Amino acid sequence: MDPKHLLLQRIKENGGWVNAHTHIDRSFIINWENWDKTGDPLHMKWDHPDEFKAKVTVEKIVEHMSQVVENQLAQGVQAIGSFIDCDSIVEDKNLKAADIVKAKYKGQMEIKFIHQPIKGLMDETERKWFEEAASFVDIIGGLPERDSKVKLGVDRKAEHLDILFSTAKKHGKPLHVHVDQYNDPEQRDTELLADKTKEYGYKGKVSAVHSISLAAQPKDYRTKVYKKLVEQDITIIACPSAWIDSKRSEVLAPSHNSVTAIDEMIPAGVRVALGTDDIADIYKPYSDGDLWTELRILLEATHTYDMDILSDIATVNGRKALFLD
Repeated sequence: MDPKHLLLQRIKENGGWVNAHTHIDRSFIINWENWDKTGDPLHMKWDHPDEFKAKVTVEKIVEHMSQVVENQLAQGVQAIGSFIDCDSIVEDKNLKAADIVKAKYKGQMEIKFIHQPIKGLMDETERKWFEEAASFVDIIGGLPERDSKVKLGVDRKAEHLDILFSTAKKHGKPLHVHVDQYNDPEQRDTELLADKTKEYGYKGKVSAVHSISLAAQPKDYRTKVYKKLVEQDITIIACPSAWIDSKRSEVLAPSHNSVTAIDEMIPAGVRVALGTDDIADIYKPYSDGDLWTELRILLEATHTYDMDILSDIATVNGRKALFLD
């Protein structure tokens, strides 16, 4: 018996992999000049690609995006969901490049673009770029942690989410939101997102990326949040290698690892999809965009060996996360 072969065959029969979360606009930008920045914490890395973004041309962005798409096509990927930075540094270059890449690969791969408010939404200039990009992208994207205490000194994540939902409703588009990335019990952003989804009547139109800190909470709280996710039909997108490097700390929490807790989520009825997150950039310099690597980490870290469940995570659930089905 060859379990890997059998699982890969099921994934192929389901139409191929779906990479539900990545950032193809700044993939393959790692070099010796920025290598020393790879060890910095996340909140510092948010600004590190600025030099690249300021100098890069639309044509060069197309090259970087195309390199990822070719990488994914070689693996049999049928669809991909990519955040693209939309801010005062890169301006509209990513949007122009995305338009070219969509046309270039039409008929070969379904590509959904999601805008990334990497500079937050509290600054008037950055808000303008976010709103301008909203009419172009397929899915409204969010990063509430950018407007939290770690960057602003005050917590304005709820305001960030209000802007996201208001913008999504205005344009009639679904939402993808980064939540609970830090593997920290102080974070409760997954629940906040679920509550905002209910408040804005957006059931079935939201996907959450990561939700790692949820595993650091007590079991009764986790169970409560899983129920809210199911009630609001929110898909969780796991990106296993992205946070497996979470640094140890002295903060006390239930025993867990830094991989999305799908072993609890799936039995609770939560839909789970798969993504690579960053590829060969300052965030994840060694990531090569391999979906099998991501699925292997996920299945081992969560003791999830059921082939039907795993093939759904890698395929049909990703399509639902990207609102393709």
